[in-house]
Amino acid sequence: MVDGGSRPRLCQVVLDATDVRGLAEFYRSLLGLVYRPGDEPPEAGQADATDWLVLRTPDGTPQLAFQQVDELPEATWPEGPVPQQLHLDLTVTSVADLRVQHERVLRLGGRLLRDRIDDPAEPLRVYADPAGHPFCVFVG
Repeated sequence: MVDGGSRPRLCQVVLDATDVRGLAEFYRSLLGLVYRPGDEPPEAGQADATDWLVLRTPDGTPQLAFQQVDELPEATWPEGPVPQQLHLDLTVTSVADLRVQHERVLRLGGRLLRDRIDDPAEPLRVYADPAGHPFCVFVG
């Protein structure tokens, strides 16, 4: 076995979506990310036929990508036949900030799945993004 100490590195997390632009816009707005050059929304009146988008930090580090799919069964977590399979963990610094972000998530189109804001060990809220992918926002 040849190892040589090299390892692959995680580049980005890819989320399937039936509306890649809509889901990318949700996370772009929520997380303050920017599109990879060439992935920006088309000009008004132009068709948006993209099936793959990448969001990066403002300094260019890839974070999330979105892949168009024809169908996407929504996760039924925490119960039901469709497991979440993967979720994103997002952190804030205080319960007050968790409350502020709650309003932002809802305004951007997310929906609350579980509320544990009063948990003294780990205040958190679990949401579904507009495509149904679960994600957590917790005080870390």
